[in-house]
Amino acid sequence: MNRFVKLVRRDLTLALRQGSAVTLSLSFFVMTVVLFPLGVGPELGVLARIGPGVLWVAALLACLLTLDRMFQADFEDGSLDLLLIGPLPVEMLVLAKVLAHWLTSILPLIIIAPVLGLSLNLPLDGIIALTLALLLGTPTLSLIGAVGAALTVAMRRGGVLLSLLVLPLYIPVLIFGVAAVEAAISMLPATPHLLLLGGISLGALVVGPLAAAAALRLSLS
Repeated sequence: MNRFVKLVRRDLTLALRQGSAVTLSLSFFVMTVVLFPLGVGPELGVLARIGPGVLWVAALLACLLTLDRMFQADFEDGSLDLLLIGPLPVEMLVLAKVLAHWLTSILPLIIIAPVLGLSLNLPLDGIIALTLALLLGTPTLSLIGAVGAALTVAMRRGGVLLSLLVLPLYIPVLIFGVAAVEAAISMLPATPHLLLLGGISLGALVVGPLAAAAALRLSLS
């Protein structure tokens, strides 16, 4: 566990020192959401209706922008090989990378999402449901993305292939995440959708590190 914490701290330090991952995902998320009202018009009813889908799709695409860097930087400087032969199990290595990616690339989106929800005329219940849905659903994005990042780590310009691999697997999270917010806006219980998001995340937490570890061994063998 001590090695796991040190690896997470190392990745967080590198990400914050470079700042590119945090800035890229957050800037894309904000710009995408802000541009939608300019494209569809200032009608508050229309913005409230499309708001949940816009926020979730923007968060999903912002996550995709940084997935390829989850293992790529360590692969390029050779430290990934050292980490793989180190005492930390590969599955725990993957989990540390996923946690660092979620903290640096996705958590800032969740923090700013309520403000952007207000700009799209979402009511308070919808904003609360949006925040909870993002907290429960976005770990799945990083966990599934780790599998695709591991499969394409040794490929040059594998970002497009990575997107094609993981986007179909993101669809259930997108559906239930938007459904939870829409249910809250319509004064319906959002708990079933939130529970499904949590269940998907727990399933991805079990399967994702195992699959990503196997993909890393396959890609670097």
